[in-house]
Amino acid sequence: MMFMCSHLYMSPIHQARSMFAPFRGGKKSRARAIGSPENRSIYYLLVDSHDSDPKSRIDLHISSPMGVVIESEVWENNQPLSIFIFVSCLLSVLCLPHNSSRISTVFDQLLPSSLLRFQRNFLLLFCFSSVMEGMWSVFGEYEMAYFGVSKEQMVSSLIIGSASALFLGTGLGMLSDLIGRKKICLMFCVLHLFVAIWKRLFSHPSIWLASVSLSLASSIFLFGFETWMVTEHDKLGHRLDSLNEMFWLMTFLESASLIGSQVVANWLVSNELKKNMFSPSTATALLAVVSIVSIAREWRESPPASIKDYRISLNTHIFSDKRIWLLGWAQSCVQFSVAVFWILWAPTIVADGREVNLGMIYPCLLGAKMLGSTAFPWFINGPLPLRTEDCLVYAFVIAGIVLSIVAYDYQEIGILVGLFCLFHACIGLVLPSLARLRTLYVPNELRGGMISLSLAPANAAILLCLILRGYSGSIENSTIIAFGAIGLFSAAGCMHLLKQSGKHSPHQNFHKH
Repeated sequence: MMFMCSHLYMSPIHQARSMFAPFRGGKKSRARAIGSPENRSIYYLLVDSHDSDPKSRIDLHISSPMGVVIESEVWENNQPLSIFIFVSCLLSVLCLPHNSSRISTVFDQLLPSSLLRFQRNFLLLFCFSSVMEGMWSVFGEYEMAYFGVSKEQMVSSLIIGSASALFLGTGLGMLSDLIGRKKICLMFCVLHLFVAIWKRLFSHPSIWLASVSLSLASSIFLFGFETWMVTEHDKLGHRLDSLNEMFWLMTFLESASLIGSQVVANWLVSNELKKNMFSPSTATALLAVVSIVSIAREWRESPPASIKDYRISLNTHIFSDKRIWLLGWAQSCVQFSVAVFWILWAPTIVADGREVNLGMIYPCLLGAKMLGSTAFPWFINGPLPLRTEDCLVYAFVIAGIVLSIVAYDYQEIGILVGLFCLFHACIGLVLPSLARLRTLYVPNELRGGMISLSLAPANAAILLCLILRGYSGSIENSTIIAFGAIGLFSAAGCMHLLKQSGKHSPHQNFHKH
């Protein structure tokens, strides 16, 4: 499978695109140019094809005695889909204040000035952090390919990163509860700054060192900013509807920032590849420095809890409450299915051998996630009221059906893109909904530990799949996707059980309304 071209920088964990075989197997057909390097019309191309699929054909003809020109079929992105997603997001956001019963939002002036200032500063900082996360996701595979990193080394880096997230990242949530959320967010920025400076100092830094550092940063990103935001809201006297607003805005802005990181990476590198190869690292370093200064100057924290008190609270409110187990399993299933998607979506799309501009599909997927996040306030507080657990059951079932269709058989690229967008729309709705349930069920002082512990099963499953698929090849891509679908269906069952348990033993709300 060929490495991404320079205009296809994109997607989290997208090193896997060049590591895994095509989704449905089939032969690899390699066309090599013949002749002198001066013949610029001759190029190398590696594509994956299916003998059974006539659309995967590659037409070759002799253009000159010097070489072979390859003409491969190119799939064009569906522009109406992109326009539909953009317009839908815009209308959903613009119409929302006029169709909702919310009392105050981050967009108006009814909130206390201190809380409003914190919300806006926090969202800006969160956008910077999302761009830092996205910069490596967007540029990572191409950078490794540029330095000649082999497929085996890429697989090893993913496995090391997953192992780091499992064995080290799991404890970071509890560490944040003990030392403070601001300090753990500072650690996130320092890790990105360290990797960025390391890349600038050494033309080809250790992949394993970068993989461990960035995996730990990603683990912090999954819980650090949310726990900090919720804790600060509680300290400043928040309303629950204001927190709900922040949950969907964080999901919305994260996706928008990831799209922005793709734009920034393309703009920084441009056509001067050798000259600008390290520009994304410089941009990441600058964002990290700005974020560190902002975090250090703006906010103070309460004294941390003692380890003994924290352990007692963890046993009482987390390990002894079956509702937290249900909520944690649902979160783990979401994390696993999303990771599986980002690892395998590109091999699935290009499995029939046609050329696909993945860089144009990537924003559509994130746009669909943005659209799903804007649906959250409509279902929770708007004219379409639904209990959060019911909303999650429907979203999990739909997302599970989508992955089941993809796992069952190969689909036309256009259908796959539509299914992937639907999957991301569901995820965009699921993430703020789960955050809302955590607000209702989990005490603030245990929130980071609960989230990081719930991600441990997902990280273990991801690590196992990477080992089985990347090294031994004893498991197929379709099987991994099927596991993701099964996980989502089990998450729907967990939400149904959570709803039933709420009828018999109403939850204890640790937060003010």
